[in-house]
Amino acid sequence: MEKNYKYLNAITAFFVTVLLVSNIASSKILSLGPLTFDGGTILFPLSYIFGDILTEVYGYSRARRVIWTGFAMIILASLTFMAVGALPPASGWEGQSAYETILGLTPRIVAASVFAYLVGEFINSVILAKIKIATSGKWLWLRTITSTIFGEGADTVLFVFVAFSGILSGHLLASIMLSNYIFKVAIEVLCTPLTYYITTFLKRRENEDYYDTATRFNPFSFG
Repeated sequence: MEKNYKYLNAITAFFVTVLLVSNIASSKILSLGPLTFDGGTILFPLSYIFGDILTEVYGYSRARRVIWTGFAMIILASLTFMAVGALPPASGWEGQSAYETILGLTPRIVAASVFAYLVGEFINSVILAKIKIATSGKWLWLRTITSTIFGEGADTVLFVFVAFSGILSGHLLASIMLSNYIFKVAIEVLCTPLTYYITTFLKRRENEDYYDTATRFNPFSFG
């Protein structure tokens, strides 16, 4: 019988909310000093912080379920936005063009988003879990930052390339990739004290500090 956790459902809800809001906010491209990135980049790094916390406290298997839950909700939201956009607007309603601009997701953008999300989140979770075993649970900062470097790197490159290759110039693609990556990793580093605080709180309150010594890291294994 699986242990009943007090905060796992709340963290799952926060994780999924961050994903959905980030996807909507990504429709706007921002320029902040020398950095160029989509609006979702402001919030999306929190999903990696939540992913770190899930794996660190509850283990890879439970993090895997949450990652797949996020995937299902992204698909549901994307299909709903596209279906609503395709339906004819009511007579007198003049917001169709605005709706399509913000929420009119194309299948290519959706595919890029979910593919990059899955690859990045699973890389992040696996690396964190394995470094935790290798270091006997020491140096939390090392595994959170290292896992983010690889997970966010894969996520950023895959999303920008799949979504915008052939549409944007190579120079702009590279600029968006680099800006997104630097910003995301910087957020992870800056939030390290917060990550320490939350994981310490959860480990104490949940009476859990999971080590994935016998875990199957296959992302498609649900046993």
